[in-house]
Amino acid sequence: MLVLLGRRWEYWVTAVALHRIGAVLIPASCQLTAKDIRYRVNAAQVQMIIAFHDGWIVSQVERAVPDCKSLRYLALVAGKRKGWMDFSSVLENPVGKFLADETLTVRDNMLIYFTSGTSGMPKMVVHDYSYPLGHLATACYWQNVQENGLHLTGVDSGWAKFGWGCIYGQWMAGCAVLGYDCDGKFNPQKMLEVIRKKKPTSLCVPATVYRFFMKAGVTKGDFSSISYCCTAGEPLSPEITREFQKLTGLTIHEGFGQSESSVLVANYPWFEPKPGSMGKPSPLYDIALVRDDGTLCAPGEEGELVVRNLDQYYPEGLLRGYWKDGKLTPVYDKNYVYHTGDIAWQDEEGYFWFIGRNDDIIKCSGYRIGPFEIESVLMTHPAVQECAITGAPHPIRGQVVKATIVLSDGYRATDRLTKEIQDYVKQMTAPYKYPRVVEYTDHLEKTTSGKIIRRHLRTESKSIFWQSNS
Repeated sequence: MLVLLGRRWEYWVTAVALHRIGAVLIPASCQLTAKDIRYRVNAAQVQMIIAFHDGWIVSQVERAVPDCKSLRYLALVAGKRKGWMDFSSVLENPVGKFLADETLTVRDNMLIYFTSGTSGMPKMVVHDYSYPLGHLATACYWQNVQENGLHLTGVDSGWAKFGWGCIYGQWMAGCAVLGYDCDGKFNPQKMLEVIRKKKPTSLCVPATVYRFFMKAGVTKGDFSSISYCCTAGEPLSPEITREFQKLTGLTIHEGFGQSESSVLVANYPWFEPKPGSMGKPSPLYDIALVRDDGTLCAPGEEGELVVRNLDQYYPEGLLRGYWKDGKLTPVYDKNYVYHTGDIAWQDEEGYFWFIGRNDDIIKCSGYRIGPFEIESVLMTHPAVQECAITGAPHPIRGQVVKATIVLSDGYRATDRLTKEIQDYVKQMTAPYKYPRVVEYTDHLEKTTSGKIIRRHLRTESKSIFWQSNS
């Protein structure tokens, strides 16, 4: 079942019902186009789509339908339309008796997440019925939700982060969920109003939202009900963490994971977070940083983050495989190691520090440069509203750092501003990391989950031979 319900209350009812009857749930973003829907339906052999009555969603589904051979049923929430079942009427006046599938086991497939597709076509991540248990650690020990409390994770139901913060772990921990729907374009002032009115006790939103809160003039009073703050999905710069704490008295606890897992590394209540660090490994996972040859990295050395010894213990919360060509493909290599594809380093105290996706690492004159640190610096410059760091080809250095920047209101692209931004980065981090190539754009193309599609920027960089202002 492909489900496009946003953050409507019907999503929670539908998800639980599908789990009970043994149907595989496929959450989907309401921003998907006909092309996206067609790809997902055909890849997963979807038989039914459940969507709410929204002009965009309905039009995109109906455009996709003729090319979806496996699709048999369409069901519409909060509306009536020819060719669609009236889901809301059936929900209010059920016909017959609801029958749960009593033959289900913990190893049956429960849901499929499609990945963000930042490095290629979205993959199908398969979780079984043990998946919710993995999020006990997410909710209780990273988000630190309260029994009889109210937790707010700001995310659409089409993404794995919804499973992290809006349903499974929170309910098992005895915490209610605040289902906030931004209803169109995100507005930080409206979300702050909701927080002041509904008074959640814990909060988890992307780093971008915290930045918007800061620009909107957030105060300690806005967060008087909140005792614990978290973030995941994108790295948060240390500067934002420190400034937010000064304004609100709250520490933002960063976490790291994937659609393929529950939280893998996080800042937990039993140790002091370091601004900019994603924390320490979850007790659920045997996590290590390894070199290309599989040997362990030394403290301070960059390596790929992996989950080891899956033949000895397979953690709840980790995917059971990728669905491809009608079958489940295992996720581990011959040594029973799951490779995340993410690069990090660990300090002497055991804290992990994110560098970037393996595909995003820039190799310049023998240096390995991750985009996150440079982006964090650029985001503190008043002229920069958004930015992305990628590599651009160079005949001698191999690659150089390229910054693609969306300017803040009141600024315009000039050689003088470019030189100012380059010098600013040199002062704030190691000089060899400064962007030798700077381009300006009106917007950065993103996935429907809000992640910048870096592969498009890397493709554009193939046409750049060399340009620099210094």
